[in-house]
Amino acid sequence: MSTSAPIRYQPATEFSPITINSFKAYDIRGELGVNLDEDIAYRIGRAFAQILLQRYHTTTETQSSDMANLQAAIVIGSDIRHSSEQLKQAAIRGMLDAGADVIDLGMTGTEEVYFATSHYQVLGGIEVTASHNPINYNGLKLVKEHSKPISGDDGLAEIQALAESGQFTNDRPSGTLQLISDKSAYIAHLMTFIDTDKLKPLKLVINSGNGSAGPVVDLLIDKLAQADTPIEIITLHHTPDGSFPNGIPNPMIETNRAATQQAVLEHKADLGIAFDGDFDRCFLFDENGAFIDGSYIVGMLAQAFLNKYANETIVYDPRVIYNTEAVIEQHHGKAAISKSGHSFIKQVMRNSGAVYGGEMSAHHYFRDFFYCDSGMIPWLLTIELLSITGKTLSELVTGYIKDYPSSGERNFHLTTHDAPTIIRAIEEKFSLQKPTKSTLDGLSLNFGEWRFNLRASNTEPLIRLNIESRGDASLLAAKIEEIQQWLATQGAVPA
Repeated sequence: MSTSAPIRYQPATEFSPITINSFKAYDIRGELGVNLDEDIAYRIGRAFAQILLQRYHTTTETQSSDMANLQAAIVIGSDIRHSSEQLKQAAIRGMLDAGADVIDLGMTGTEEVYFATSHYQVLGGIEVTASHNPINYNGLKLVKEHSKPISGDDGLAEIQALAESGQFTNDRPSGTLQLISDKSAYIAHLMTFIDTDKLKPLKLVINSGNGSAGPVVDLLIDKLAQADTPIEIITLHHTPDGSFPNGIPNPMIETNRAATQQAVLEHKADLGIAFDGDFDRCFLFDENGAFIDGSYIVGMLAQAFLNKYANETIVYDPRVIYNTEAVIEQHHGKAAISKSGHSFIKQVMRNSGAVYGGEMSAHHYFRDFFYCDSGMIPWLLTIELLSITGKTLSELVTGYIKDYPSSGERNFHLTTHDAPTIIRAIEEKFSLQKPTKSTLDGLSLNFGEWRFNLRASNTEPLIRLNIESRGDASLLAAKIEEIQQWLATQGAVPA
């Protein structure tokens, strides 16, 4: 454990009101020097800590069991972006001035903050990251006690209001700062998800995208070696580098997949793995270098968990559902659908006690990881599944893809109408066919042999389309063409 001597700061006392428009639905994200800078990071850190401390002292006075045994501290980490350390230090100063003790985790991925928040039993955590956004952006992801999400009306708006007003209290002594960069407990916890004795010889390509994943991958490689597992790992774009010499790490962009695909083929690997910048998403490539759509990975991991734990609940989002629901039914699980977005998925999982939840966007959530998403656990589970079944990844998912082909998520910029107008219009267009309708997340219309989901993005000025069919690739292709042509008439152009 690396530990620094406590550092104390003298709190600032006077602030003018400002407007902060970098608050989004689930987190804080903005363009550097435009709507995010060190002053804003300070205000957010101070507001976050003040609100958490007020809740803590109020609930402990009433002996709230949910807050019992917590320490009045907050953990914080940051990704490898060049601006992240400065923003982190500004947020730290704000939290210290609010009277919170702060644990600086150093350079981390988002899931390390999730882990540390629960592991150290603190009031909350912050990850400074812009994940896959352009290099001139950054942001903050916040969680409260027990790694519970903070978003929208569930706390984020209150933090924004206080940060903007600058009406901070000065009734607590300044907090202390401690550096704890040891990752051993986190790594040990990740390894509990698999049985290393079951691992068979496999060759992996892991592309960290020059993001924050490399040091964690190294530690997991060491653990696999210590367990004498026959796993060979080839690393790619492995060194953390905030200039991103190989491009912003975002495997959702097709052109960003080529390096991983080529390495899989060149090394004749069994599996390719790639991450985004803060590695809270995991993307998989089969032994042929083919990128596997996230919805099929949800089905595969659901099957893996239901094979381990009978009759458990699996949570999934409504964008692509046919395959996941079929897998859950075939393996005698319980299905629970949730609006997409991490705060919704996590709440449904907590309410239902679900063992696993997955989104087609490559976010995977685990009950035994504090109901949080992890980018490391999915590939560990996958190599265990490949070892147990003796199948290749393509063999595991080919049946899914054949039985339930899907379009993949298609994004459209809006040039004429807004998203609600287009969604109302497409519902009217198909109304005579009397489909089954759901408005859980955007609009889902199910026609029996095919369905689609059309929804506005929560984070970007886009509308997102997903279409799937029951084993009919020709029908799928026809419906993709039909709906894309109709969207064009509404001024929605491919992004």
